[in-house]
Amino acid sequence: MASAHKKIVENIAGVSSIVGLEKCESYLLFPGETALGDGFRALLYFLGLAYCFIGLSAITARFFRSMENVVKQTRKVVEIDPSTKAEIVRYEKVWNYTIADITLLAFGTSFPQISLATIDALRNIGDLYAGGLGPATLVGSAAFDLFPIHAVCVVVPKAGELKKISDIGVWLVELFWSFWAYIWLYIILEVWTPNVVTLWEALLTVLQFGLLLTHAYAQDKRWPYLSLPLERTERPEDWVPLEATSCKNEYSQINFGEDEISDIVDIFSIHSTSETGQAYQKVPGTYDVAECSNNDIQNKISLEDSHVLKLWKQQFMDALTLESTESRKLNNVYLRLARVSWLLLLVPWRLLFAFVPPYQIVHGWIAFICSLIFISGIAYIVTELTDLISCVTGINAYVIAFTALAGGTSWPDLVASKIAAERQTTADSAIANITCSEYICWHRHSVAD
Repeated sequence: MASAHKKIVENIAGVSSIVGLEKCESYLLFPGETALGDGFRALLYFLGLAYCFIGLSAITARFFRSMENVVKQTRKVVEIDPSTKAEIVRYEKVWNYTIADITLLAFGTSFPQISLATIDALRNIGDLYAGGLGPATLVGSAAFDLFPIHAVCVVVPKAGELKKISDIGVWLVELFWSFWAYIWLYIILEVWTPNVVTLWEALLTVLQFGLLLTHAYAQDKRWPYLSLPLERTERPEDWVPLEATSCKNEYSQINFGEDEISDIVDIFSIHSTSETGQAYQKVPGTYDVAECSNNDIQNKISLEDSHVLKLWKQQFMDALTLESTESRKLNNVYLRLARVSWLLLLVPWRLLFAFVPPYQIVHGWIAFICSLIFISGIAYIVTELTDLISCVTGINAYVIAFTALAGGTSWPDLVASKIAAERQTTADSAIANITCSEYICWHRHSVAD
């Protein structure tokens, strides 16, 4: 009887293994998680995944504010007037806007997918087949870039406001390389070395990103023989309209919590104190030198340590503030309660991201790099959660990555294009972010494989 009973148990275990009902022994934080029911665990892991996507949205606010300061950076150029022999001092932009759109904007907003694909590739080093999370997320993100983000860019501008691409030539160059990425993937995966990506193919793929930058820059500067003979309309001198960041305003947005409160509804809004009350405070001498570099103020203003510490302290204070000035003005108690509840939900992320240094330091570079580090950390947690969801539910990790992960990690792309469509006077950056993000996704796809 004992042997018969044992045989029945083994048969049941075998059937369970076939239909994918075996107990998932993996866990995220504590071994005790395995004692919970699979359904409850799946719910918790899905909620954790959604919360990570909220974190990505929150860190995007810091990322874009720092990126904006990086693009504003200028350098001093001294020239001698040939007639008067007098020195002429002028300030020119360090960043070319076409290069900034492709590298800082498109590459930065694609960093969640890049991080996830890199982590997945590193975890599968030595295996015969690449992991499914990275490639599936990149494929889904490309589809997300093409459809939902384009739709947002169309809807976001105000009624009656028309925004066009000022440089069609640069857009065509970016579009060409985006389509070439598909062809290149087919060549290396089906023609040269079927189902295998060699080291040389990966290196050639990386090299082509440099070719994209060179080609786009050549088109922007209208280099002979390398550019299309297409005229372009006038593009604003500043990457962000001057009225949005005028030095005459002398207001610095030190309430970072306000950016995250709206949580991507309008994380780049610059308002006067008459619009938002105490949300924006006047902080003499704390605005970035890069914003006023074309004025004589540049030689008079510096970010002293005390001012930086004051800004940094304010970030932590704002992270713990549960009720903003706007919420106090709400007459509807339920809306006010919902807003406070949402802020309470965001407190852990806001407190964590308060450790990102203020974007006024070193033209925003430190905040920019720190933001990317936090994004990589969130991408790692997302990878672990996806594996657990697949283990608990039996759903193929590739399916989860193609749907949920693709949409969640593409959220910074959507936010970037939304911001550009709202704040810039042309559609160049918004469309370049979509086109080049898609190219970078496929570029990273072949390297990860």
